[in-house]
Amino acid sequence: MPRSIILISAEAEWRAVQAVYPDAVYSRSPFGEYFSSNSTGWECIYFQGGWGKISAAASAQYVIDHFKPDLLVNLGTCGGFSGEIQRGEIVLVEKTVVYDIFEQMGDTDAPIAHYTTEIDLDWLKGSDPHSVRRTLLVSGDRDLLQEELPKLKERFQAVAGDWESGAIAWVAQRNQTPLLILRGVTDLVGEQGSAAYGDLNYFEKAALEIMQNLLKTLPGWLAKFKRY
Repeated sequence: MPRSIILISAEAEWRAVQAVYPDAVYSRSPFGEYFSSNSTGWECIYFQGGWGKISAAASAQYVIDHFKPDLLVNLGTCGGFSGEIQRGEIVLVEKTVVYDIFEQMGDTDAPIAHYTTEIDLDWLKGSDPHSVRRTLLVSGDRDLLQEELPKLKERFQAVAGDWESGAIAWVAQRNQTPLLILRGVTDLVGEQGSAAYGDLNYFEKAALEIMQNLLKTLPGWLAKFKRY
């Protein structure tokens, strides 16, 4: 039976997983909880990786070392750029850019290029099993700042951003581990900020909706996987 690790980052995202699997038997790792559930011929281990790039990188390496997955999956949320993407839209991540690197002694472009990752989706043949937006995702250890949106759009053609995808993608590539990242847009950031900023309940409610959708559609994506 092939094995997939379903890596979940933010606390609100993990609580949504718990709501979908209320009878799961949990174990503990250095990063939080995890449990196993079989789905359409796969052993799926749902793993709480933690928020931010540090936890994301460390937990990604941990699950690769300890569980040796055939496929690493990251399900989660992201913020969208107002006017470029719709709330609730699902992003299939083809490329990640860690944009919050500032080099004072040399060229900032070099370290950003070093941590930019093209995700190999050659295994995903034919049409996608569910409606998604194939695009890149910018990652930083902070929520999107409205004043930075024009630069991110111009420089990277970005339409959405998150905290963890860049770190997870980089680690998976270094380990030659196939990766699938699916993230849903919880809120839109524009000149006035976001409806979620200063309103945690807004984000948590949106995250629950997004995660329920991603978990429901996950079997369709797993069915497309063929290791090569």
